[in-house]
Amino acid sequence: MPKAEMEFVDIAGASLAVSRIGLGTWSIGGWMWGGSDEAEAIGAIHEAMDRGVNLIDTAPVYGFGHAEEIVGKALKQGGRRERAVIATKAGLEWKDGRPFRNARRERILKEIDDSLRRLQTDVIDIYQVHWPDPETPTAETAGVMAELYRAGKIRAVGVSNFSPEQMEEFSAVAPLHTVQPPYNLFERGAERDILPYAKRKGLTAFAYGAICRGLLSGQITRDTQFSGDDLRNRDPKFQPDRRPQYIAAVERLARFAREAYGKEVIHLALRWALDRGDNIVALWGARKRGQLAPIDGVMGWRLDAGAMAEIDRIIEETVTSPVGPEFMAPP
Repeated sequence: MPKAEMEFVDIAGASLAVSRIGLGTWSIGGWMWGGSDEAEAIGAIHEAMDRGVNLIDTAPVYGFGHAEEIVGKALKQGGRRERAVIATKAGLEWKDGRPFRNARRERILKEIDDSLRRLQTDVIDIYQVHWPDPETPTAETAGVMAELYRAGKIRAVGVSNFSPEQMEEFSAVAPLHTVQPPYNLFERGAERDILPYAKRKGLTAFAYGAICRGLLSGQITRDTQFSGDDLRNRDPKFQPDRRPQYIAAVERLARFAREAYGKEVIHLALRWALDRGDNIVALWGARKRGQLAPIDGVMGWRLDAGAMAEIDRIIEETVTSPVGPEFMAPP
């Protein structure tokens, strides 16, 4: 069975292996995706690791602590913690089931201990500020992350949803190793500034939403319904005025993937993200074992310039009113 491609993040002379495809466990838990079966979620993590994935990305706000607890339980079994790179986040708080930004020093100091307890580990491999907090000085947030790094509670420092200007200000105070922007075939804003900055500074980029909240899985139709607090009920791409455009694009991309490579559209979407840069990890959310089956079809081939151009042409012709991921930003 093919193993996930690997790259290494060098951290003060040590190396953390991270898979080119990482399991984004943000899809596990109550908030965002309408809940999850815990046993099945643990099984999905085990299945991902058996298929060569070793990066598990999560956050306290996903399921309001539940996702981290699931990761902790999954990795405790069978000595998997030693084979896993845990990436989690800080800087979001919640009240009455609603998240909001809080990246103050005292909040992060509380979060790190809560995350270590829930994850059942004594060190977090990659600790990321989830969103920039405009009400907290960047120097304060970066300062406490640097403290945790020096104290050995975390092995690497990352940021998520930060602009290059915010990263520059952050890295003046703390070491910075990773950045996590939304990035996929339909949401390419990171190409303008974030990805070039990451390349220039030697940062690993964790591309989240690599299959665009399931749109690029090939499983969503014009009539698919989402229940409860599922994030897609608020995503403009899934609303009646835009969904037909995106589904039409997926259908054409699926035909191209089959005819050119004998692959499915999900393979094409993940391969596309990986081939946009050798420092890019594609984060892929999964709640069930069966959702990990496409991993094998992503490895061992590449998209050339002609294929990239054809993909661009398909999207330009089908998605006439594109929209980005801005709706996801918490208050």
